[in-house]
Amino acid sequence: MEIAPLVNSLVLGVVEGLTEFLPVSSTGHLIIVSDLLGVNDEKGKVFDIVIQLGAILAVCWEYRARFARAFSGIGSDPLQQRFAANLLVAFLPAALVGLAFQREIKAYLFNPVAVAAALVVGALVIFVVERWYARHGAPRIVAVDEMRWRDALLVGLAQCFSLVPGTSRSGATIIGGMLSGLSRQAATEFSFFLAVPIMFAASGYQLVKYRHLFAASDLGPFAVGFAVSFVAALLAVRGLIRYVAHHDFRVFAWYRIALGAAVLAYFS
Repeated sequence: MEIAPLVNSLVLGVVEGLTEFLPVSSTGHLIIVSDLLGVNDEKGKVFDIVIQLGAILAVCWEYRARFARAFSGIGSDPLQQRFAANLLVAFLPAALVGLAFQREIKAYLFNPVAVAAALVVGALVIFVVERWYARHGAPRIVAVDEMRWRDALLVGLAQCFSLVPGTSRSGATIIGGMLSGLSRQAATEFSFFLAVPIMFAASGYQLVKYRHLFAASDLGPFAVGFAVSFVAALLAVRGLIRYVAHHDFRVFAWYRIALGAAVLAYFS
């Protein structure tokens, strides 16, 4: 087995796992790093699907008790029914918009320059929202279970912006949650929970679409990328929850600006 594909898998697995749940855009990072590694082809898209599954399974593992309560109580517990309904309401907007415009998005926006622009614009949004959030006192909702369907809908609408590579799915949902009255911790946790249906749906669709590109020779690199992504995502999720308990998101905005500027300088 060649060493180069394994090294590429290791690098991309780390990138995906660390960035999927931070407000910095994992898709944007994968596009940039894949271009630098020279693996931004059709097979590379399949690999991205595999490592994204590794990242989302990390969330399922970290919050396995919470999801178990939701599944076991969905038939009789009003609290779990509301949790499931909120996830569905938040899931639908981006799912519908993504299905309608996926070809156009991939044709015109899946490139480093577009990603860089989205990184910078997203950073400016974070600065504005953090300034607004600091002026409005205590949040209205401090726990995910307090959310209403209208709160979930606002988060779902915000998630639609994440279809633009470089925007960040987690960033869009967290900022959308903060704007709708959620605390940073509640917005971050709901972003994690919402990632499960949206990413499973997107990955499942892509796996079926690109199934003809899978080959037995890919098993080794895919397994490495999947495992590394799982571990890196688990560390990132745990670290972000601890971080938001005492800090805001402006450090990620500065990172986005620095990365966006570097990408524009390199690819322009």
